[in-house]
Amino acid sequence: MSLSGERHALRKFTDRAFSASCVLATIIALVPLFGILYYVAARGIQGINLDFFTQLPKPVGETGGGMANAIVGTLKLVGLASVMGIPPGVLAGVYLAEFGQTRTGSVVRFSADVLSGIPSITVGIFVYSLVVLASKTFSAFAGALALAVIMLPTVTRTTEELLRLVPESLREAALGLGVPKWRATLRVMLRTAAPGIAVGIMLAVARVAGETAPLLFTAFSNRFWSDSWNEPTASLPVQIYTYAVSPFEDWHRQAWAAALVLVSLVLILNIAARVLVRNRVKK
Repeated sequence: MSLSGERHALRKFTDRAFSASCVLATIIALVPLFGILYYVAARGIQGINLDFFTQLPKPVGETGGGMANAIVGTLKLVGLASVMGIPPGVLAGVYLAEFGQTRTGSVVRFSADVLSGIPSITVGIFVYSLVVLASKTFSAFAGALALAVIMLPTVTRTTEELLRLVPESLREAALGLGVPKWRATLRVMLRTAAPGIAVGIMLAVARVAGETAPLLFTAFSNRFWSDSWNEPTASLPVQIYTYAVSPFEDWHRQAWAAALVLVSLVLILNIAARVLVRNRVKK
């Protein structure tokens, strides 16, 4: 075999070995994910029934009931947190991608990195001191604010990095056609990066949807319906924690059911975001 043939065989072997390693690494990464999903589904499906979605929790010691208030409370908290956290995060990411080379941009980027590393319980204590003590009551607003603060750095840095990955030639083509810079950023750069940004947003939503510690200091909990944003509100993570540490087997069963519902909500949000963004990009 000639020298060129040996080099070709070596490159081919290296390519196949690297591809096989990537496939193996992907399988190893997926095994814990599917293991968790299977275990939660197997344990949680036993507690899923109509009462779980329509009834309030029963008093301590009684069996049955559901977590309808906690499901609605989680949707309220995550929804309000998304309204407060996603738009500022995206705008901050756009600012960093467009003007991040200035001293102000460096400060904003550093602040986002530091904030992303702060423990969630610390954020909960901060919002507790800022909102709960001032209003003298736990509230859904305080809980949503804590979740929004946790979401903010993830959305900001994801938006910045995805915008930086968009080829600069797209911006130059838009500017060459006479499109203003702000319109080129919003309609060309941001639209091109939208699928990746949506994934980052869903990761932020998925993270805060399962947060328990900050909600213990802000939204607290409520075994009844919450009609106002300024009163304690039940949530699935806090309810799961409360039921999991209890001595009642029926509460343990409902805790697993709540964990399954929480995982399903996050999965549905991720799938819906990908479908909506994909359809919008095709248009």
